[in-house]
Amino acid sequence: MTVATTLNNQRTASGRNLFALLRAVPWTKTRRGLTIPLLLLFSWWAVYHFGWTKSQLFVPPEKVWDTAKKLYETGYLGTSLYASLQRDIIGFVIGTSIGLLVGTTLGLSRFFENILGPTFHALKQVSLLAWIPLISLWFGLGDAAKVAFLSLAAFFPVVLNTFEGIRSVPKEFVEVARVFDYSRWQLIRRIVIPSALPSIITGIYLALLYSWIATLGAEYLLTSGKGIGNLMTDGREHFWMDQVILGVIIVGLVGFALNVIAGFFERRVLAWRGGTTARFE
Repeated sequence: MTVATTLNNQRTASGRNLFALLRAVPWTKTRRGLTIPLLLLFSWWAVYHFGWTKSQLFVPPEKVWDTAKKLYETGYLGTSLYASLQRDIIGFVIGTSIGLLVGTTLGLSRFFENILGPTFHALKQVSLLAWIPLISLWFGLGDAAKVAFLSLAAFFPVVLNTFEGIRSVPKEFVEVARVFDYSRWQLIRRIVIPSALPSIITGIYLALLYSWIATLGAEYLLTSGKGIGNLMTDGREHFWMDQVILGVIIVGLVGFALNVIAGFFERRVLAWRGGTTARFE
């Protein structure tokens, strides 16, 4: 057997081993999640690359990328994104803080539930967008009105989930606490909070996502100032479809990032539960 033949056999064997190794590597959750976005991106590129459309209502991805670079270099994209995220964080913090206080009060006190509960449950039926006329009259069209709107978007899911989490504490846990003669503070700290925490975290998670969605709604309807919503509005008014599509992409990417961050903190905070949820494969 010649040296060349031996080298070729080794290369073939190495290639087979590498192929087998790649086939053995399982698809991760992230890879699976990227499948549809990559297919959509390829379809978007192919439509214009092969000349399947000449519609002015859509633009090729290269033009969106060039617009992103231009807006980034001028600083307009950065300032718009910063303004939107700043409003989102402030509104989220205010709405979540008040929501935790109100939800805890309603959950722990039958008296306050009877007094405040009917009013709260009536107000939560009002569409969030229906509050904009009142908010614009009370706070104007500036950042104060937008933050108030975002706070309202974060407030309701936190109150509902906090209330439901506290009221869902098993009665057996409370009875055991009474057997051990727990004080009210010990009962809340050792029984109520750990039992209600998953529901509370879910409410905070929803508040984070709702406040970001409401950020775009507030900027779209209360048009003064800077923000991603205003960037998209400018693009619509001037028929700059590349700028509109860029805004949609940024909104989606930020929403995805918030979802990842929220999921990370949820897993860290609730790590003590272990793997208690079922998986269906």
